[in-house]
Amino acid sequence: MSFFDDGDETESQPSARSPRQPQRPKPRRPQRASGSLPLDQHTLMVRRRVAAGVAVVLLILVILLINGCLKGQKTQALKDYNHEVSTLAQEFDEHVSRPLFSALTGSGAKSALNVEVQINQLRLQAQDLAARAKRLSAPGEMSGAQSNLLLAFDLRSEAVAKVAALVPTALGGQGKQAITQIAGDMEIFLASDVLYSQRVAPLIQQELDDGGVQGLTTAPSRSLPNIGWLEPTTVESRITGQSANKQNEENPSGTHGSALTGVSVGANTLAPEPTLNHVSGGSNPTFTVNVENGGESVETNVKVNVVVTAGGQQFKASHAIEKAEPEKTVSVDIPVNGVPLGEAAKVEVNVEKVPGETNTENNKGTFLAVFAK
Repeated sequence: MSFFDDGDETESQPSARSPRQPQRPKPRRPQRASGSLPLDQHTLMVRRRVAAGVAVVLLILVILLINGCLKGQKTQALKDYNHEVSTLAQEFDEHVSRPLFSALTGSGAKSALNVEVQINQLRLQAQDLAARAKRLSAPGEMSGAQSNLLLAFDLRSEAVAKVAALVPTALGGQGKQAITQIAGDMEIFLASDVLYSQRVAPLIQQELDDGGVQGLTTAPSRSLPNIGWLEPTTVESRITGQSANKQNEENPSGTHGSALTGVSVGANTLAPEPTLNHVSGGSNPTFTVNVENGGESVETNVKVNVVVTAGGQQFKASHAIEKAEPEKTVSVDIPVNGVPLGEAAKVEVNVEKVPGETNTENNKGTFLAVFAK
């Protein structure tokens, strides 16, 4: 029995230690691709700097693009304004001024009603052009030109309205008094022409130059054909068609002839070709032309023409000398607008032939010049 007792004692006894807990498997880290290495701090900083540099370059490009667009818009606005002003000026000359003075000339022999209707229509057209001038979208740089333009067109509209109001009387029983008033109102046209030639056109050209716009000209404009319309006696003869000198013009007696004796621009007296004259004063020079009446008779309405050829274009202007006494010299100022600066120009001045004149060799002159500011 002891044997079995011993066998019982030899049976395994429960361990005094606590049972071992099963270990959880550690999460496996994702393995990097074969050959890749972790980014170190230096590489990361380099990449950040490269990205920042690219961003700065893109920002500069965007700024340059926007600036270029804005500059292009500004340049186009200046060009558009110059075009619109030139269009208005040409329309007034062609559709108001010329028809007006054509209607007035010889109106005493025309139907008074037809003349009144025609001039009244021109009055409405002048008002429309003045209104269009007010609606122009002028860039800020052109504010000075715009204010002078509005004043010039308002003056023209006022002058046409006053003439239209006086025409019925001028062609009626109190013609002489009304004609004198018409001559006085012609000064309004003259004032508008001075404003346009001395303020509007030069200011536009100045802003175009400052804006880097080259090769554009502002159309010249003259609402008063010549200063003869300022003289009541001349206005009367033109309206009635009865000129005191008409017989002399048709059957000139004695010797007749004009001579070009000199041309200057400001303080610059032009020497004839082949001398190259350097002329200051900008792109809107005023030519002072001296004309001598070398005949024995009084000459009237002696027309003087100036043509400037430069940059493949011609710039023309003219003026009529109302009266030239025998053996006397008359000076006349003729502004020409839009002459290119810094380019060789050819200036041709011609005094037109008067009735009875046979020798016209000394009526013209040719000059070479470069115009500068």
